[in-house]
Amino acid sequence: MVVRPARAGRTPRVSKIVEDGDTIVNTTSINAFEGNDTLVDYSTTKGAIVAFTRSLSQQLAGEGIRVNQVAPGPIWTPLIPATIGQYDPEAVAEFGRDVPMGRPGQPSELGPAYVYLACEDSSYMSGQTLHINGGSIIGG
Repeated sequence: MVVRPARAGRTPRVSKIVEDGDTIVNTTSINAFEGNDTLVDYSTTKGAIVAFTRSLSQQLAGEGIRVNQVAPGPIWTPLIPATIGQYDPEAVAEFGRDVPMGRPGQPSELGPAYVYLACEDSSYMSGQTLHINGGSIIGG
């Protein structure tokens, strides 16, 4: 996505890479909503994506462009042992066990959220977040 610089106090606009009727689906994280004392920079940037998604959805709604986001919780990928494992091998075995479902999600459980937000089944949604996180309650 390309954003043009602001001129004379005007809000930047998304370049016409997207067209009327297109859909943008961003990725944020459960950490944007809960915070994480060991991932402060990550949580901060994911929080910025939340604000970006919400603001952009308002800016583009009149053009028929929907903007939503997915906020995964713990999802098991090969990066987990490669990253967490190098610092704390025991944490790999515990990864995802602190959510109500007691296990990390699988990529196959996360992917359909993106498909849903990209297809016409979600045509009346914009500026929203799908939380795929094993049952953690976010925002009340």
